[in-house]
Amino acid sequence: MDVNDFDAERPRLIAIAIRILGSEADADDVLQEAWLRFSRTDSVDDLPAWLTTAVTRLCLDQLRRRRTRTEAEAAVPDDRAPADPEADALLAEMTGDAMQVVLDSLAPAERAAFVLHDVFGYPFDEVSAVMGRSGTAVRQLASRARRKVQGQPDPDASPATRAENRRVVDAFLTAAHGGDLATLLSLLAPDAVMRADLVGQSMGTERAYEGAEAVAARFNGSRGATPVAIDGELGAAWIQAGSTKVAFVFHLDEVGLVHEVELIADPDVLATMDIVRVRKHGGR
Repeated sequence: MDVNDFDAERPRLIAIAIRILGSEADADDVLQEAWLRFSRTDSVDDLPAWLTTAVTRLCLDQLRRRRTRTEAEAAVPDDRAPADPEADALLAEMTGDAMQVVLDSLAPAERAAFVLHDVFGYPFDEVSAVMGRSGTAVRQLASRARRKVQGQPDPDASPATRAENRRVVDAFLTAAHGGDLATLLSLLAPDAVMRADLVGQSMGTERAYEGAEAVAARFNGSRGATPVAIDGELGAAWIQAGSTKVAFVFHLDEVGLVHEVELIADPDVLATMDIVRVRKHGGR
């Protein structure tokens, strides 16, 4: 692949990476890895879209690993060299005060959706393709991020609401495991839909199951999925030897019924997600 093609996209890509990661050095690392992947690729139909996807997913993976590393090192005294005021000023100028709030307060997936849509103006269908998530998911992620940046309350963040939503998903999984079709139907919105990504489709899943009956039939009798939190969202996953093979993200409507389920099997997308096992009723 031609380095000139990559260099032409570099200013846009570095700007996206800096705003997602909040670090010019980390953004440079991501661009280097993106270049290595680009150089090993034979052909790309839509270069800007391919590079945006690669850089965003690399940023998400780095944020996930950074969070894990931070948790592991939380008790270790910080003896790093003092910050460089000149570098900090440059970063603040590039990101702006509002983006500093975003970097400090948002979960990785929220951060990426917010930056791509609200900062760079990418349409939600393009953000969906880049992140490997459904349109519903990226809209919810960007909306949650926007509320946090604006200091507005998240109606889904209250402990009572989260506990009730977790109860619904737990009941759904129990009914699926037990082949309880009636209970599955009672927990689904009439216009419920399940969408599968391309990897999931290659495994034999239909692209979409539309309507409560179709979704219930798809899950009826399914075994092996365990409750998880996926980037803080309600979910379930098939996990083998400690590796997530398929993830299901549940989206509930305003009355607490399952309205949409995302089936994600793309390993590149799964690698960007923070997937944590949970016990029923919210315990980890």
